[in-house]
Parts: sequence; structure tokens; C-alpha cells
Amino acid sequence: MFTFLLVVQAIIAAALVTVILMQRSEGGGLGVGGSPSGLMSARGAANFLTRSTTVLATLFVSLSIVLAVIASVQHAPGSIDTSLAKTAPAAPAGNAGPPIAAGGDPLAGAAQAVGNGSASAPASNESVPLAN
Repeated sequence: MFTFLLVVQAIIAAALVTVILMQRSEGGGLGVGGSPSGLMSARGAANFLTRSTTVLATLFVSLSIVLAVIASVQHAPGSIDTSLAKTAPAAPAGNAGPPIAAGGDPLAGAAQAVGNGSASAPASNESVPLAN
């Protein structure tokens, strides 16, 4: 049923696009005007295309709502499968990581080490191969 209505929706959409493109706009557009000597006059064609557009647009919106309701009923959420759920492994007790300073700032020890000059820096540029 859902697939059938979806195909009908696509046909209505294609017809709606065709009818809209056939209408004469202010700039001429892709309008197809009838000649007065034909079966339909230009005014009659415009009235017919306007009414067709209204009917097709109403059908398109109505069918969109019906399809949304059907899709929400068919694809209702079911139970969650927990067979693949895993628990996170516990952290090893021996490796607690670096100590945190008394203030609670993990970067405080690094800032003190740089401020005291205790960080090792190269003494000269001789160790750099491209310095020569």
C-alpha cells in the first residue's frame, strides 16, 4: 500500500510540475497559450491550468500527510537490542597518571618547571644539522 501511494505521489508531482511550467507567467516562461481558433481560448487555458494546479497541489499535500502517517505507524520504534552492549573496562590501579598540583590545575607543574629553567634546552645550534 505504501509503495503504491508513493508511486501515485511521484506521478502527481510530475503532473504538478508540468502544469506549473505550462502556465504563462509575466515574463512568458514556458507558457503554452491556445489560439482563439482552437478548442480552447487563451483565457480558457489559463483558467483550466490554474484549476488543475490547485487540484494537483491539494492532492500532493494531502497524499504527503497520508504517507507521513503511514510511515510513522509502520516504522514505530520497537525494543532496543542490548545484546551487543559492552561495559567499559576499568582503568588499571597501578597507572594513576601524573600527579596534579594542589590547586587542581593539571598544568601548574609544567608552568613551574618552565619558570625555574629546569627544562632542558639545546646548548647551541651545533646539534642542528642545517646550522652549518
